[in-house]
Amino acid sequence: MEYVTLNNGVKMPKLGLGVMKMTDPVQSEEAIVAALEMGYPMIDTAAVYGNEDIVGRAIKRVKVKREDIFVISKLWVSDMSYEGAKRGLESSLEKLHLDYIDLYVLHQPIGDIYGAWRYLTEAYKAGKIRAIGVDNFTQAKLVEFIKFNEVKPAVNLIQANVFHQRQADHAVMAARDVQMVAWQPFAAGSEDLFTQPDLVKIAKEHGKTVAQVVLRWLTQQDIVTVPKSSNLKRLAENLDIFDFRLTDKDMQAITSLDLGGGFTLPEDADGFERVLDMWNKTFD
Repeated sequence: MEYVTLNNGVKMPKLGLGVMKMTDPVQSEEAIVAALEMGYPMIDTAAVYGNEDIVGRAIKRVKVKREDIFVISKLWVSDMSYEGAKRGLESSLEKLHLDYIDLYVLHQPIGDIYGAWRYLTEAYKAGKIRAIGVDNFTQAKLVEFIKFNEVKPAVNLIQANVFHQRQADHAVMAARDVQMVAWQPFAAGSEDLFTQPDLVKIAKEHGKTVAQVVLRWLTQQDIVTVPKSSNLKRLAENLDIFDFRLTDKDMQAITSLDLGGGFTLPEDADGFERVLDMWNKTFD
């Protein structure tokens, strides 16, 4: 496993397991246990995923030291305030059966994010959280947040993959010592990702799969990522990416696949309402 060092000195694995929509109490728990036993050092969950309790049970079952498991969870918008953050963090700690969370994140830049951050700063100083971060912050919002808070975000999670590479966002974060974490690294299979000719060619040359090439492309740029899977074969495959290195030619070929864009919150009223409605349906 390879690691990055966050701006407060905490070491974070470059690869972990994302568990969004993994809510089956038996199947999901078994998959998480299997992932931890095969060597996954990091689990990425969230209050709104509705599976922190499943993650907590899985962690209790494995014979792995607590300090060897990097746990991420996130505060949802319904608790985005000082008191809400206090309530949300305590709930996450209880469901995860943990004394501390390695990284706790504001899940969206919506609501009283400054009030929530004040409480997370207090919890961070008290040792309940080892690092605090943000999710889906634009470049401008991230810079604003850095300027007006005592504790700088350790990470910013954004949608990033070979089709939405977010190079400018990455540069802004790197310049300000904020770690970029890529969600949806496989682009939800869009644009025929797994049969894309350039990626297939690179994968064959390295004796790897397209999925492994995509993950290696991210981690080789020191971008952390958390691919989701409950399939044992794919879990093992996603973890097996640190025994090869993409060439400069490979990296350039992948750079040419960038379509631009990537998820950010809409600024128009109708678009913003559509996103909120989508979240309400997705996380109901």
